[in-house]
Amino acid sequence: MRVGAVVLAAGQGSRLGGYPKALLQWQAMPLIHHHLRALDAAGVDATVVVTGFYHQAIEPELASFNVEVVRNPDPARGQPSSVRLGMQAIGADFDAIIMMLCDQPLINAQDLKMLLEGFSQRVGGEILVPQVNGQRGNPIVVSGLAMAQMLDADETMYCRRFMDENPETVCFMQTENAHFIADLDTPADLAGFEARWGQRITKPPMAL
Repeated sequence: MRVGAVVLAAGQGSRLGGYPKALLQWQAMPLIHHHLRALDAAGVDATVVVTGFYHQAIEPELASFNVEVVRNPDPARGQPSSVRLGMQAIGADFDAIIMMLCDQPLINAQDLKMLLEGFSQRVGGEILVPQVNGQRGNPIVVSGLAMAQMLDADETMYCRRFMDENPETVCFMQTENAHFIADLDTPADLAGFEARWGQRITKPPMAL
C-alpha cells in the first residue's frame, strides 16, 4: 500500500492550561517526535503536519523530519478546519491515509502497522476506526476513495462529519490495545498517565 499521514498539531491546548500537546515531553523528547518517528518506522510514504497555535514553537521541532508543514491561519475555527487543511495537503493519491492526533504518547510503529494490516484486511467500509471495549480510538485510517469523496464535498466536510453522515463507510477494528485510547487533554490526564503507565510526561518551557 501507498500510505500517507496527517498529524494534527494546531490546537490551543486550553484544557491543558494553554500549552501545545505536541511539545509535551516524554522519554526525553517532545511527543511530536515520537509520532513522526513512529510513522516513519511504520513505512508511511508522506506526512503532513498541521500547525496553528504555537506554530513558532512547534515548527522548529519539525525541521529534522521529512514532512510537509501546513499552518492553519485561523486555528480558532477549531479542529475541523485543521483536519480539512491536512486533507487538502495530503490529497487522495494513497491507498490509505492515517489521520493522527499529537497527544497519544503510546502510539508506536507496531500500533500503526496493526491499523494498516486491519485496514488492508477489512471486509467493508472505507474508514477504519480502532475500538477498545466499546470506546472509539485513534488514529483512524481513511481510504483514498473516502478522502476523494470528502475533498469533493464542500469546504466544511471533514472526517468525523463524513463518518457521522455515512456510517456505512466505517469499519471498526476491535482490539484490547489501550494505546489507541490513551490521550492527554488535561492535567489530570497527565497524572493519570503516570499512575497507569509508570512514566512521567512534563510541560517544559516553550522556546518562543
